[in-house]
Amino acid sequence: MLGKWMLRSDVGKKSEMPVMKLTLTVLAVAGCWRPISWTSLIRHIMYNAYTASIIIILYTFAMTQIMELIFNADDADEMGDALFNALISLLACYKAIIIRINHDSIIALIGNLVEKPFKPMDLNENMIRKKFDKRITTNTLCYLILVLTTASYMIFFSLFMDYKNGILLYKAWLPFDRSISAIFCLAYVHQILSLIFIGLVHPTCDNLICGLLLHICCQIEILEYRLSNIANSRGNLRDCVRHHIHIFEYAYMLNDRFAKIVPSEFAMITVVMCYNLIHMAFKSSNAISYIQDIMVVACTMAPIFYYCWFGNEIKLKSLQLSDSIYNLEWTIFSNNIKKGLLMIMNRATIPIEFTSADIMPVNLDSFIRVLKMSYSLFNVLIHSQK
Repeated sequence: MLGKWMLRSDVGKKSEMPVMKLTLTVLAVAGCWRPISWTSLIRHIMYNAYTASIIIILYTFAMTQIMELIFNADDADEMGDALFNALISLLACYKAIIIRINHDSIIALIGNLVEKPFKPMDLNENMIRKKFDKRITTNTLCYLILVLTTASYMIFFSLFMDYKNGILLYKAWLPFDRSISAIFCLAYVHQILSLIFIGLVHPTCDNLICGLLLHICCQIEILEYRLSNIANSRGNLRDCVRHHIHIFEYAYMLNDRFAKIVPSEFAMITVVMCYNLIHMAFKSSNAISYIQDIMVVACTMAPIFYYCWFGNEIKLKSLQLSDSIYNLEWTIFSNNIKKGLLMIMNRATIPIEFTSADIMPVNLDSFIRVLKMSYSLFNVLIHSQK
């Protein structure tokens, strides 16, 4: 059962969250996170309208691709393109809706990081927190730059090669005559906006979840530091036991809220990877197209790799806690302290695992399985074409 400390309504109701600032700022730009400081009714309505407009843009783009898929079912190449575009657009809509629905839960999760027992209590603990915050910021920037660079590359070459010839960025079914100049421009702008928001929503939603996963690793490292202080009579074992229990509760709550997103990522990666590999093998007719395909493959692999890497890190970090306790000078402790440490060690033998819909653990083994499955499906499709 989750502790009452996680259910307090006042947690996180501050003008600005002190952790994950960059991630939350970009998430707000993507329309998935209403800033905490926007407390007035007018600002709530404004931001809800902004979010709705982004979802409508993505949804209508997906619908044009689905209709293109239906009306061009006899063309395998165009079917693949339309299916790929519809999948990534609908998944972006799904992520944005999940994040918005869990807005209050995210406030509680982030707010509890600045409350006891998670709040850093001295300079060394603050340094541990800053180390992980810096890592989260770096991961956010790297992922965002990768996706937006790919989107910019696609838009840049489309403007110079397709737009002047009256060709849209993506082939799509439209319920009006695109030969009219004004309508063509509107349709082209709509597709560019769709690509930009897809490039914002995917990395920011993924970075939010991965950032929270990293904060669990941060708390385990802070707990190891607090346990090491027991030998110097500067730590309280009861507080450490409580801290360890809260870490498990926090991980359970995080998994419960966001495990819905990961299965869709696994499914999309398998399909999209196959499509991208086939596109690279048969359809990349020039260097520009080939570079674009490589960038798209990198963007496709990045989210599931992030989830699996940090999920694996949590598992290893939680198991490492037993070794850290064993390496303490535990022989000098009293029997009561030894019993408390043994309790933590026994609990730490069960790792903290982030799972995909309570079925598949999110770790590097799962990442390898997804790659093998994608490659196997790719080989089957290649042999069927031959």
